[in-house]
Amino acid sequence: MTSWVERDAAVVWHGFTQMSTYGENQPIIVESGEGRELVDILGNRYLDAISSLWVMTLGHRVPELDDALRAQIDRIAHSTMLGNGNKVVIELSEALAEVVPVDEPHFLYAGDGATAVEQALKIAFQYWVNRGEPRTGFVGLSGAYHGDSIGALSLGDGGFGTSIFDPLRFPVERAATVADAVDLVLRRGDELAAVIVEPLVQAANAMAMLDADALRDLGLACAETGVLLICDEVATGFGRTGTLFASEQCELRPDLLVLGKGMSGGYLPLSATVASGRVFRAFLGPDLSDKTLYHGHSYGGNALACAVALRHLQLLDEWDVLTNVRQRAAQLRARLDADIGTLPVVGEIRLRGLMGGVDLVAPEGDLRWGRRVCAAAVRRGVLLRPIGDTVILMAPLTLTEDEADRIVDVLREAITEVCVA
Repeated sequence: MTSWVERDAAVVWHGFTQMSTYGENQPIIVESGEGRELVDILGNRYLDAISSLWVMTLGHRVPELDDALRAQIDRIAHSTMLGNGNKVVIELSEALAEVVPVDEPHFLYAGDGATAVEQALKIAFQYWVNRGEPRTGFVGLSGAYHGDSIGALSLGDGGFGTSIFDPLRFPVERAATVADAVDLVLRRGDELAAVIVEPLVQAANAMAMLDADALRDLGLACAETGVLLICDEVATGFGRTGTLFASEQCELRPDLLVLGKGMSGGYLPLSATVASGRVFRAFLGPDLSDKTLYHGHSYGGNALACAVALRHLQLLDEWDVLTNVRQRAAQLRARLDADIGTLPVVGEIRLRGLMGGVDLVAPEGDLRWGRRVCAAAVRRGVLLRPIGDTVILMAPLTLTEDEADRIVDVLREAITEVCVA
């Protein structure tokens, strides 16, 4: 009888996965979820410590989110936002407008973070065209990753096999540090359209941390020169770092804010590009004029996704989720330092809120310690996924004290099995 893994490999092409070895890596085949756990086709349960690739926030099968989805589907699943509106999209936008760190915000919806980055890129470029002072320069940081569509790849700093697409990427000024980005903006502000940063944490850069004060200085430099500031909070948004948005900790008021991943609590694909009033007004003009943003997606502002996102935003407040994030972050920091950081094969441990990375220092290359340690953790019922030899932690925002201890205990056992024993 053909196994589920064989059936999967016969018809599905998995992203960021070498399909010739897919089955050899013993993937789990999920059938259901409950709370913060996934359940596979054999009934085995796994603590979802990667939040289903950083999108799940409150858990799987949250009754309140399920109810919001059911209620909306009794009204309508989707209607186009191109030239028309939808009640629940307006309600979500009004609720978000009260909390996003953007002045006079307007929301352009899409389905994933990379697409929302593309929207921000196009908006930033056309903003200067509409003003009659075209600027084409963009500044990005070393180590940055903003998605895998072509514009987003250009803004990012390579990696993940992206070099093959270099002929398609447009040139970007690459700043080695945030301080270097500040210098670029101050020296060449009249040439630059925008600078893009991931506030506090470069998630796909093995959870590299950025200094909040340096980012604040970058925001001040952009304000002084008029260069647009784009904050990519696809990964850091909606509570991951201990505040609703990481930009808050840096005192940033971006011109364009990019949201995604946890926006709907991991239920449905949803992202948004948030434009400040300053940016939005540059696109106003006569009907069908060249100032119009000729951009939009078939499923942008999907009503089902927006209904769940609205209830999700309310639950973050009603359940005081951010307090739990800060408490569990403090617990994880103490446990990781005491029980993981003391292992001789462990290098740096980075943690901001519930976003973290544990570096494994292999004595030689090609040992695939990161992959093997995560596989050992999965065998023990905790789902982890590495970036190279860094074990990534992206715990759900409703993580309990016992579950936080379980992650650390299993990670220590897995590291000991693979790297020490």
